[in-house]
Amino acid sequence: MSFSVRQLRYFVSTAEYGQVSQAAINQNISQSAITAAIKGLEQIVGVPLFNRTTHGMELTAPGRQFLSHVYEILAKIDEAMHLNFINSDVEGEIVVAATYTVIGYFLPLHIERLRRLFPKISVQLYEMNRDAIEEGLLTNRYDMSVLLTSNITNPLLTTETLLSSPRRLWVPAQHPLLKLKSVGLKEISNESYIMLTVDEAAQSALKYWTQTQWQPNVVLRTSSVEAVRSMVANNQGVAILSDMVHRPWSLEGRRIETINIEENIPAMDVGLAWRAGLKLTPAMLALRSYFQQVFGLPGGAAAKHELPL
Repeated sequence: MSFSVRQLRYFVSTAEYGQVSQAAINQNISQSAITAAIKGLEQIVGVPLFNRTTHGMELTAPGRQFLSHVYEILAKIDEAMHLNFINSDVEGEIVVAATYTVIGYFLPLHIERLRRLFPKISVQLYEMNRDAIEEGLLTNRYDMSVLLTSNITNPLLTTETLLSSPRRLWVPAQHPLLKLKSVGLKEISNESYIMLTVDEAAQSALKYWTQTQWQPNVVLRTSSVEAVRSMVANNQGVAILSDMVHRPWSLEGRRIETINIEENIPAMDVGLAWRAGLKLTPAMLALRSYFQQVFGLPGGAAAKHELPL
């Protein structure tokens, strides 16, 4: 007996949301279909993948191991479906700079794919903050950058956004805010708040907080996403962060839930940047085409801030 890709997607959605009802909404399918898919998977693998509790679906230890493998399977399937268009004979060297969040939570998978797709392209990767990256792009120290394009305002740089990652409220399992019909910055201001500082996260947060009469009750400022994750999971505070860095479990194995925020909180945009007016080399064009294909931007996405030199 074998399982289907659809079953795997239903399993991942249930693991990430912790609720069959939410997984069903996410997958646009009935709850009974989700339940049947999970039961079928458990029969195939021969072990329980979830503990059914009054609070939802909690992964068992085998379930966590299975989830790790499923992520890899789905990533390979996605790659096989989308990466059939590139000429792998492109040669050259490309120097890429990336910010902390991007290199930690976005880029490694894509670099590995690029190296397999383009064995003749040498990718040199550097981690830098935004200011250093901007200066390096303008002085030709770096060819391209993968960074938070939502933080870029320099008119001498061309940016191309690949994805927009929504920001939501992170809370521990069974937090009282989960019971409210709507949660806004007013309610969040009454909670202890963990403020992430890396990649200008604090500055980005203050932009939307200062547009209201509320202020976060910051009890800790940290440059570590993992510290935020553990603090939230262990009921030491809440945080507003993007889906890209969210994981449903802390290192201690405690669950982290997310809540949509009533106010219009700007998303975190991730994309490419290079010096405006620069003629892209074949290696740079290959990297750009790869990302355009992966994120559904065939033929090139509209670039912002592009000025001829």
